[in-house]
This record gives sequence, C-alpha cells and structure tokens, in this order.
Amino acid sequence: MAFKGLDYYDLDELLSEEDRMVRDMTRDWVSDAVMPIIDEAYENAVFPRHLVPQIGELGLLGANLPEEYGCAGMGPTAYGIICQELERGDSGLRSFVSVQGSLVMWPIFAYGSEEQKRRWLPEMAKGNKIGCFGLTEPDHGSDPGGMITNAKKDGADWILNGAKMWITNGTIADVAVVWAQTEDGIQGFLVEAGTPGFTAPEQKRKYSLRASVTSELVFDDVRVPDSARFPNVKGLKGPLGCLSQARYGIAWGAIGAAMACYDEALQYTLGREQFGKPLAGFQLIQAKLAEMVTEITKAQLICWRLAKLKEAGKIRPQHVSLAKRNNVAMALDIARVARDMLGANGITAEYQCMRHMCNLESVYTYEGTHSIHTLILGQDVTGIAAFE
Repeated sequence: MAFKGLDYYDLDELLSEEDRMVRDMTRDWVSDAVMPIIDEAYENAVFPRHLVPQIGELGLLGANLPEEYGCAGMGPTAYGIICQELERGDSGLRSFVSVQGSLVMWPIFAYGSEEQKRRWLPEMAKGNKIGCFGLTEPDHGSDPGGMITNAKKDGADWILNGAKMWITNGTIADVAVVWAQTEDGIQGFLVEAGTPGFTAPEQKRKYSLRASVTSELVFDDVRVPDSARFPNVKGLKGPLGCLSQARYGIAWGAIGAAMACYDEALQYTLGREQFGKPLAGFQLIQAKLAEMVTEITKAQLICWRLAKLKEAGKIRPQHVSLAKRNNVAMALDIARVARDMLGANGITAEYQCMRHMCNLESVYTYEGTHSIHTLILGQDVTGIAAFE
C-alpha cells in the first residue's frame, strides 16, 4: 500500500506551494527509486550509490545553497522537508545528503575561498563529487575541543597527522573536510582522496546504518597546500556551525522515519485480524496509535517553528538542540512500539520498522548524543555548564 504522510493538524496549509511541490517530488522519488531496493541494500550492507546522480538531478544536494554555485537555492522549510522525505526511505540515505550538503558543501560556502567554492560546489551539487566531514576522533567524540589531529605549517604547506572515526561517506569521498589543531587554534582543511598519507578504510560489522558508508580517516604526514585551508574561520565555531546545519536536517529527518513506522503499524493493524476483529480495533493498539499521532504532530510543529526562526535569522544552536533531541527520541520510541505492534513479523525484512529502529539508534547518538543535547539545554536555561 502506498505511503501516506501524517498531517493531523493540516500543516500543509502553512507550507508554500513550492514547499509542497518539493515534498511531493521527493516523496514520489523515494517511493519509486528507494523503497524497492533499500531492504536489500540494508541487508547486504551496501550503499546504493547508483542513486547519487538522481539525487543531484533532483536538486537535493546542498539544496539550500545559492543558485550561483549550481545549487537549488531553496529555503529552510523546503530543505527540512527534503530530509524528512529521504529519511522516510532510510536514515542512511538522509545521512548521505546531510553530510554532502550541511557538513561539506555548507562549510565550503560559509568558510571557503571563492576558488574553493567554484571548484567544489557545482560538482558536489550534481553528485559528481562526494564529500565527508572529519571531526570526531577515536578518543574524542562529545569533546571535539580535545582533538588530537593536528596540522603544522611547513613552508607554504601544511602537514596533517591524526585520525578521525565514524565518518559517513569517508571511503567513497573525493574530498574530506578535516578539522585539526594548529598553533592558531582549530582550522579546517580540504583534503583530497589520493593525497599521499591519507587513507579512509571502511568500518564494517554495523547493526545500524547498514545502507551507509562509515569510515575511519587516517592522516600520516599528509601534505596539503595553504590553498586547501578554510581562510574564513578559526576555532570550534567552525565545526560547531556545521553541526548546527546538520542537526537542523536531522530534526526534520526523524519525522520521516517516525511517519514510516506509524504508517506501517496503522496499515498492519487494520489488516490483521485476531480474536475475530482487526488488531486496530483493540484499545491497546488504539492507545499506541494515538500516542504516535500526538508525538509526530508535536515534532512537526517544532520543526515548522524552527524553520521560521531560521528564515528570520533568529535561530540559535540551542533551538536546534531541542528539536534534534526531542524528535529523534520520539522517532526511536515510535519505531520500537511499531516493531512490537507487528509482533514476530516486525523483526523481518518484509517490514521496515526494525530497520528504522536500528538506524535511529545511530541517529540518537551522532551529531551530539541525546545526553549532550540535554546538557546544552540545561546550560542555556541555567547559565551553568555541566560539561566540565
């Protein structure tokens, strides 16, 4: 049965015609191109790379960046809806688009030189070039300021040493945005694949995000020219600014995964009979469905307001933390409940709720763990940092 998005509060009325067109275009593409192949890709732990050119042709890569760099120039709401619809298909697919657009293309646009923008953004928008984002390290996840990866000036060049971990797209990337300690603080560099000393082995044996490439990045005396350095940012505000962009998309994306699980649970319980009537006719099932509708609707309202704050230039990182924290936890809860509602069938690849559930365990952790976002909000409302 065709997927039907949940819109209990008629939020379509708040969307522009362009936003609705983007939503319908992305939703139809996910139904036609992603859903028929995603279960097999997940089971075989293979990223469906053949979809990348299609994603680029649809204008979904760096969709919110200016048209002058070959991007679609969409607004925050449209970009959020894109993430929502992609994650309805699979979190790994949305992760690819988030990393490409928010963690690679966005810092090139915001922090890069004009030469860097002209070289990379048009090709990345088409999907001809793939990027990855190197911040997290084997021993430094939630504390990026403690990173060990370093870059030292050597004449007109820089020499990078260190390692990054849990890097989406790393093994297939043409270029890596790498953050490293320097004498002048943390700085960002564009390191191209094939540069001597730079390797990106893939991390295998995952139970989550199996249709996504996850890698380690290793830098062993990697020499890059000064033209590979971002000239317009120093310090943690560089990578943290990127994370705010990505977390915004994640908050929207989680709604898509939740809607997929809700829709599957609703259709399953309407169609399966036990004790002489559909499962959906029992109070326990209806209570779960009512809770799902309520929580998804609340998450939709959060993201709609978040988009308006972003459009108005009033958004703060803490606003994004609230949305990411709430919406991902909501989606994970709904996926778990949906799996339970499908009984034994819920663990099979014939249904999608357990795939979403496993994926969301990673989404719950990356781009700031649930606990870290809790502390971000706690600091914001009390003025006291509990990190230290």
